[in-house]
Amino acid sequence: MTTEPVDVLVAGAGTSGLALALQAHDHGAHVRVVERRPEAFRPSRAMVMHPRTLEVLRPLGVTDALLERADTSPAVQLHLGRRVVPVRVSDLDLPDTAFPHLTLIRQADVEAVLSAALADRGVEVERGTALVEATTTPDRARATLHRHGAVEEVDCHHLAGCDGPASTVRGAAGIGWRGAPYAQEVVLADVELDGDLTPGLAHVVAGRRGLVFLFNVGERATWRLLATQPAGADPLPFGQPGPPVPGAELQALLVNAGLPATITHVAWSARVRLQHRLATAMRRGRLYLVGDAAHAHSPAAAQGMNTGIQDATNLGWKLALAARAERQHGVGTQTLLDSYERERWPVARLVLAATHATFWAEAGTDPLAGLARSRLAPLGAPLIPVLLRQRRLVAEGVRLLSGFRVSYRGSPLSLEDDPVVGGPHAGDRLPDEAVTCAGRRTRLHDLTALPGTHVLLQRDARPISHADLGQPGPAADTHPSQRPGAHLHRLTSMRGHGVMVVRPDGYVGYRSDEADPTLVRDWLVLAGECHG
Repeated sequence: MTTEPVDVLVAGAGTSGLALALQAHDHGAHVRVVERRPEAFRPSRAMVMHPRTLEVLRPLGVTDALLERADTSPAVQLHLGRRVVPVRVSDLDLPDTAFPHLTLIRQADVEAVLSAALADRGVEVERGTALVEATTTPDRARATLHRHGAVEEVDCHHLAGCDGPASTVRGAAGIGWRGAPYAQEVVLADVELDGDLTPGLAHVVAGRRGLVFLFNVGERATWRLLATQPAGADPLPFGQPGPPVPGAELQALLVNAGLPATITHVAWSARVRLQHRLATAMRRGRLYLVGDAAHAHSPAAAQGMNTGIQDATNLGWKLALAARAERQHGVGTQTLLDSYERERWPVARLVLAATHATFWAEAGTDPLAGLARSRLAPLGAPLIPVLLRQRRLVAEGVRLLSGFRVSYRGSPLSLEDDPVVGGPHAGDRLPDEAVTCAGRRTRLHDLTALPGTHVLLQRDARPISHADLGQPGPAADTHPSQRPGAHLHRLTSMRGHGVMVVRPDGYVGYRSDEADPTLVRDWLVLAGECHG
């Protein structure tokens, strides 16, 4: 059976696939999401969402629902030898974001919120539907789907592979997958405990044999146990929960970690095999790789879910605008589509290197790593509270981990007139500064918290209208998020004659100290926002 073509077909309904589908839909694309798993629930592997991830999701209207399910002031007891160090990281020194905190939230909750947002928009995840084959031509992609024994052929402008480390899309595209397995694996379990552990906290043990985490956020029981140990000999699928772990082995992990707790019930458990790999490309024709399909790494520094969502929100709007340009005007947008790999592959490479080094320190089984955790870390324990009081230092670490320092200055979409004085450059993240617009005091991220491109004019800049940009003006009876064309804002608190164009993912695309409607329109044409 062959069905009507779609703009964007998303393979995989994890956090990356759902975020991509949501953003593509909100930028006008006809989207389908298929997922091999028949059930929505699966035990969470990710537990932390970084501030930058919340920022890129904010225009999609889901951050309030995410925060309702989250702990934004997590408390931790860090066990280093015989020392116990209390840690609470809240109200970080991050004045230029609406989310100055770490967010503890289960991956399953993120998927539930994003799935509900798609359903509200009339997009249902097609579960129990497997993508088994994909091909690409210069002007479209074609997918073969299997569902309940039936075969469906789907034509689409773009096919996004958000289908995990064993990606069918990556295999179909013939893209390489370089790296190696880890000598360690992760043990996950939801358990009930009896013992002398402070409730409501996360307990972290760094010992000679690796790390042990106990989070009070279990899904099928009160506590989630996460531990590292040498990998077993049996070849499990990478990144997927394997067979249950005997209760005695789980208890031994707690005993070896020195935690005063006895497991009274195991609701669920699994071993997860780990690898560190990077796709040699993130695009082949009309096939794209996103999240774990493009890069697989350890859980160190909580990068997996966050990097995948940031991949997705980089790509989703580009696929939507490219499909619209082709559908309505018959024009290509190769610069726009090429920018995804140009921007995100270097980020993925750096994240992979950083998580690889961090995981060695956390879970390495060689004598040096074990010595550092068991002997050196306890000696440095008294310094941890002192370091945590250095709010700027802690905030800088969070900025780095979160992706605030990611910049796309070398992207073909990052254009500016020389010289630009002060402020963010083209390719940089838009900071969340306080501004005055339309007679009211607000913040930049409040202004840009709607899908679409945003044109920010300084106080004395020459007027720019939608007509100047070759776009229809906004209809008074239409909600701002549904209005065609770029959003125009004049910032009366910012002196100057300049203009800044902000991409839908919150990065500066074009910047000039003199506002020229023709040059702004040229960038919008490059980005597929309007037809030249």
